[in-house]
Amino acid sequence: MYHHSGTAVQQASGAPAGVLEPRSADTEAIVFQRCTWCGTATYHRLLCPVCRGSELRTQRSEGIGTVRHSSVVHRNTPAARNVSLIEMAEGFVVRGRVMGPPIGIHSGDRVRLSTAKDPVRGEPVFQLLDEPYRAWT
Repeated sequence: MYHHSGTAVQQASGAPAGVLEPRSADTEAIVFQRCTWCGTATYHRLLCPVCRGSELRTQRSEGIGTVRHSSVVHRNTPAARNVSLIEMAEGFVVRGRVMGPPIGIHSGDRVRLSTAKDPVRGEPVFQLLDEPYRAWT
């Protein structure tokens, strides 16, 4: 029977994807997985999309990202809302909502995480970091 030695160095930081971490005071964060083999960051996956490895470590995102695509949706809602694809600084893409007028959100806008889960839809909510100057729009 193998016994883990207390002097062994941990191979990678973060917790394994299947292990629950104790709740901390900072619950407003997005957690993602990083492959220990190739280093690819993914969001809510069981296997790495690049190398198909199953050793994924859970890490906490800093919450800064860039809007890659934004659409205005009028379906199943009393008012128009936006659905955006946000590329996070760590390298993964997440679908969420950016606060503000739906027509005022464009590709390339920088955003910061506001709420990890929208109470109605369960998706992350972001806010614009800086108001872009658009004289002709």
